[in-house]
Amino acid sequence: MSAPRDMRILALWRDDPREAPMTIDARIDGARIVSTWDLFGAFALDGDSVRPFILRRDGRIDFGLGESWRSDLREATIMVGSEFSVWFNESDSGCYRIVKLAVLGAKDNK
Repeated sequence: MSAPRDMRILALWRDDPREAPMTIDARIDGARIVSTWDLFGAFALDGDSVRPFILRRDGRIDFGLGESWRSDLREATIMVGSEFSVWFNESDSGCYRIVKLAVLGAKDNK
């Protein structure tokens, strides 16, 4: 069994991978998020515009100023190809697919 690792998760919206890519940092162990604290992440909107958020322990994506979405990412299997949902409001949602996992602090030697 491996030790928990701090990872960056990159997920793309399944319906349009160019729209609102999501990154989030979390502690992963056994393909599960084991972080019990709030997590930090961001959606890349409109090309260069980044929208940071806090993923609360209850699955709420908190943008501040009273605006929030919901997600079941904390219950998802964390591996490339896994999917999870994001609810933008009570009637609109999207499915995201994890496309990359990277160890935080590791350098890419390309």
